[in-house]
Amino acid sequence: MGRTIAIGDIHGCRKALAKLLETLRLERDDTLVTLGDYVDRGPDSRGVIEELLEVRKSCQLVALSGNHEWMMLGSRTIGTPTLHWLKAGGLATLESYGGTLAKVPDDHFAFLCSLRSHHETDAAILVHAGYLPDREMHEQTNETLYWDHIRSSNPPPPHQSGKTAIVGHSPQRNGVPLDLGHLLCIDTYCCGGQWLTAVDLESREIWQTNLNGGLRRDPLRALRNGYRHCFGSSRK
Repeated sequence: MGRTIAIGDIHGCRKALAKLLETLRLERDDTLVTLGDYVDRGPDSRGVIEELLEVRKSCQLVALSGNHEWMMLGSRTIGTPTLHWLKAGGLATLESYGGTLAKVPDDHFAFLCSLRSHHETDAAILVHAGYLPDREMHEQTNETLYWDHIRSSNPPPPHQSGKTAIVGHSPQRNGVPLDLGHLLCIDTYCCGGQWLTAVDLESREIWQTNLNGGLRRDPLRALRNGYRHCFGSSRK
């Protein structure tokens, strides 16, 4: 049996993703679950998609959708970038593709259209944003799956399945994953100058890389030393 590794929100940070993939040394029997938000905000959304298309050749990739992929695909559907998407970071994505949606390769759009809403293992549920604790995963709403934030004042209780939830979307602006026991948030704000996080779901080993290609291990040591998390309060 190979490893199952999850990666949080990438947001156009190709250099950080490339360093992370190089460090992980994924093999054919490993499963890589990416939690969505590959595009927008960071400098190279096109490069991120190219990295993910390439990594499918070396491991089992389970790519989930984030709300930013929904916004990008929505703009494609109507034929023009929406103001909502552009304000949420879509302008950076367009620039990485030469300034227009018409220059996005067909295989990139095919990849975005193939993204899944969630993934489950025997011990974990993986989703971009959040979950309703009393509903099966196939009964979740799109609002919950792609838009809900984890709040410090009112985090969701454990899912009825008893499985650990691995989520992104709620940026931990100190660069440290939020570990609530029943929930682990691994959006650690790489596009904002912090870290891109990968976690092995069985061993809980953590790797982080940054925009400069730097690497660090065991960021949860900071939490054990009393450094608490910080939540984003507005929609991404």
